[in-house]
Amino acid sequence: MQDFKNLSNKKKYSFFSFLEKYRKINRIKQKSNDSFGTISLTLKKRERFKDLLLFTAVVILLTPLFLLSFNYAPAAFKKLAFLHGSRQTSNIAEAVSRPPVSSFSAANALLGNAIGSGENLTAITSTGDTLHYSIRLGLQKRVYDFMAANKVPYGVFVAIEPDTGRILAMTSYSSISPGWQPNSFFDLYPMASLFKIITASAALENKKINPNTIVEFRGNSWSENPRYWDISPRGRNNKMDLTLAMGKSINPVYGRVAADIAGKASVMKSVEQFGFNQTLLPGTPAKESRADEPASNHGLMRMGAGLDHDVKISPLHAAVIMAAIANHGIMMQPALTDRVIDNLGNIRENHSPRNIRQLVSPETASSLTRMLSTTVTSGTSRRAFHDRRGRPLLNVDIAAKTGSINGTDPRGHHSWFAAYAPANNPKIALVALVINQDKWKIKSAHVGEQALAEFFKKQ
Repeated sequence: MQDFKNLSNKKKYSFFSFLEKYRKINRIKQKSNDSFGTISLTLKKRERFKDLLLFTAVVILLTPLFLLSFNYAPAAFKKLAFLHGSRQTSNIAEAVSRPPVSSFSAANALLGNAIGSGENLTAITSTGDTLHYSIRLGLQKRVYDFMAANKVPYGVFVAIEPDTGRILAMTSYSSISPGWQPNSFFDLYPMASLFKIITASAALENKKINPNTIVEFRGNSWSENPRYWDISPRGRNNKMDLTLAMGKSINPVYGRVAADIAGKASVMKSVEQFGFNQTLLPGTPAKESRADEPASNHGLMRMGAGLDHDVKISPLHAAVIMAAIANHGIMMQPALTDRVIDNLGNIRENHSPRNIRQLVSPETASSLTRMLSTTVTSGTSRRAFHDRRGRPLLNVDIAAKTGSINGTDPRGHHSWFAAYAPANNPKIALVALVINQDKWKIKSAHVGEQALAEFFKKQ
């Protein structure tokens, strides 16, 4: 039962009671606000915590799947995954193994604008470095002027010092397409009978022949059809020793050496050793020389004789090969500069000879020298090096090889001359390529003769 007395009696209010009530209300409000702030902050922390838990759960869930897919990923994919992290280490290792040929491309690009003084040739780079070329200006000029005077459709020439790799001359000329000239040293052309050097090397390295080996064959010496080269069991075959056959560039002889003596495996091994189908000259613009494996025995014969139009080489590579044979079989990295001096007069780079590889053994190189020496004395370039009475134009022994084949890029008859001299103590190795069209101007051997005459006139 309620107490009506308490219900009916009213409380008395005073100022102090009012003030106390006001303070009580404020305390309640402040407490309420503080509670709300605390609750709001707690809610935010809870939301963040939930997000963190969700992210952690996703990571835990996906990690096994990622590891499983990574383990079954291709090796190339894994390599890409680690490429970024290993790039610096890879670059360091590559820089250590790569020869210092950085100046070659710069020197080649500036060669057309180089300044000559006496026998010296120099050019200044955009950074102020002075390039001092290894080129002999007199040799360079004589070869260029000779090709220009005869208005050859296309002509290119490279000369190298065998034991250092220093380029002594590198020039080209075209009466048809001047734009062809800058890349002419590095583009590819059918190798023609220069390939006979590789054929002989394959058999010499395996001790299957020597310079005196006699090879029998059928067909004419200039025959290009392997079907007629196999010897007849009835006899009456032609025969010739390999030295004379090299000088006269007898196709059936070297076709048979490739197929019946050296064999495909040995020939293709020599192809690889000579630097085909690979990056051989890093730092230079030279394209990779090409020589695919023949699909048939007749194809091997054609390759061995130098009749395969798809076997292609750059003039720079061909010159490096001749320089290697001249250098007891040791191939050197080609260089265009003797030194590079910065704008303060400090030597930034000095040429240092670098060995690329042992191309052939010293014994094989010596045998090749003997075989190649007949080209000028009694072989395919005899006329270019003798007057009308048969007297030699130069008093120096020359080891050489010619090549002759029709090509399409550029169109015309491709004439090669590759040589080094003196034959037994070489100071220069060279390659000349002349491409004639409807009307013949000169052969490459004539360019070679002019170059050697200039080089040895003061020797």
